[in-house]
Amino acid sequence: MKTNSVRGWRRGLLSVGVLALASAGAASAAGVDWDQINSDQQSTDNVLTVGMGTQMQRFSPLKQLNTDNVKNLYPAWSFSFGGEKQRGQESQPLVYDGKMFVTGSYSRAYAIDVKTGEEIWQYDQRLPEGIVPCCDVVNRGGALYDNLFIFGTLDAKLVALDQDTGDVVWSETIADYKEGYSYTAAPLIVNNMVVTGVSGGEFGVLGRVEARDAKTGKMIWSRPTVEGNMGYIWKDGKKSDNGISGTRNATWPGDMYKHGGAATWLGGTYDRDTDLIYFGAGNPSPWNSHLRPGDNLYSSSIVAIKPDTGKISWHYQKTPHDAWDYDGTNMCVPFDAQGKKYCASADRNGFFYVLDRTNGKLKSADKFVSKVNWADKIDTKTGKPVETGNRPGDPSKSDGKKGESVFVAPSFLGAKNWMPMSYNPGTGLFYIPTNEWGMDIWNEPITYKAGAAYLGAGFNIQPLYEDYIGAIRAMDPMTGKIVWEAKNNAPLWSGTMTTAGNLVFYGTPEGYLKALDAKTGKELWKFQTGSGVVGQPITWEQDGVQYVAVTSGWGGAVPLWGGEVAKRVKFLNQGGSVWVFRIPEGLASK
Repeated sequence: MKTNSVRGWRRGLLSVGVLALASAGAASAAGVDWDQINSDQQSTDNVLTVGMGTQMQRFSPLKQLNTDNVKNLYPAWSFSFGGEKQRGQESQPLVYDGKMFVTGSYSRAYAIDVKTGEEIWQYDQRLPEGIVPCCDVVNRGGALYDNLFIFGTLDAKLVALDQDTGDVVWSETIADYKEGYSYTAAPLIVNNMVVTGVSGGEFGVLGRVEARDAKTGKMIWSRPTVEGNMGYIWKDGKKSDNGISGTRNATWPGDMYKHGGAATWLGGTYDRDTDLIYFGAGNPSPWNSHLRPGDNLYSSSIVAIKPDTGKISWHYQKTPHDAWDYDGTNMCVPFDAQGKKYCASADRNGFFYVLDRTNGKLKSADKFVSKVNWADKIDTKTGKPVETGNRPGDPSKSDGKKGESVFVAPSFLGAKNWMPMSYNPGTGLFYIPTNEWGMDIWNEPITYKAGAAYLGAGFNIQPLYEDYIGAIRAMDPMTGKIVWEAKNNAPLWSGTMTTAGNLVFYGTPEGYLKALDAKTGKELWKFQTGSGVVGQPITWEQDGVQYVAVTSGWGGAVPLWGGEVAKRVKFLNQGGSVWVFRIPEGLASK
């Protein structure tokens, strides 16, 4: 069955700018190579990776936009994704060779003329009946390599499109969607490989990280993130064992490891200094922790993987024996400070971790939300949490149907969920989108069935405060102190982006793209996009002009899983568009 369609027609667009973008530069390009990708953060005339660099710092060295003139930003153009599929636009655009590449909900992809905002091509994945995405029909972006745009789909496929035409060059199946697998993250390019994880931890899938040849899609290695499963490597077209992840039955009882979850449903980071890939592994399956005694490695952990072999170099488990669906997929973002190599991760469990990225040794773990009641602290000597005992009860020790309910903060939607934070080397601060909420949670009996939800838990999410839920917090990773915060009424679900012009950009569910002073948190500019912003802002320079872009379209997990919080924001409207901004000529210095 044919699984794709491409439309090359140009759709009418909403043109809201007075000025069109300037010339896109070279008429054609030879293709994106690994050297360009590896230096993406230093380059300013394009955006080649999700995260604006393989380290995912989401930092730009551009300074034309600054705290004095950002007030003059105005829309250059806006592009509508069209149709009725207007929900959950979490994508980050990429910019290369005069084109913007962006994905939309329901596994759609677009190439847009970056000068005019006109559509060049659109690709729609023909999704089968029966897909079971956990947390909305989102897509968080793609990857550029050679003349390809590569992205994942809700039916757990990886598709490579020709950048010029949108034609399918290759398509590979990541996993069987009928078993609960999907794929929503942006792929990572490392050493001419395209590296992906899997989504579907709520369905008892087997979490893993995999590398394929970026030009052909052919498998190179596969590394499970559930301890006890075998890894594989492909050479000369032959598949062979590549060692078991950890030790079988060391942290998983019986056969539970075969459906242990730990889905790597966010993208990874790559650090060329250590030559390691860092991925977060998600929640163990099922949620009912009483069915799986033990630490359940490598769930709710950071794993550092050698790109040439797919072997795990080190791991750090943030929430051993996770009972609250705190996951652990939040990216470990590399940064240097005080002459040492660290990586930082703001976890859903409420702690901001700083690790030595060469070996995974914990430096510090500090709370970055106001209420964390599942653990008092993280012991920096052992690296383990000092728990309060606030775990949901065992159903088998009550009526057999429902265990004792407890109130826990943060909620499973997290002190910080998927939305990426950013790091500014100039200020030395991380800018973290956070949320203040808790949940009632209880356990229930459950058995595994392929393709069915594998939770064994019930829950109800509640806001902690009347005046706000979300907040951007600037955190000093060396002291663990919050330097400033900017509160927001609705929960934040957009990533942040920061620049050498001392700016922080982020979006709100109420529809605004905002710019803050990176040093003080003062709001300097905002623009209403017409729908909730849950995307990831970017910036680049073109013909001497700095541009900013973001996708707009309310959705994601909050409206679906948010309980009382979802009721509080039910007035928000869905949408689907990408907006591009610049400063008018003559106002850049004002």
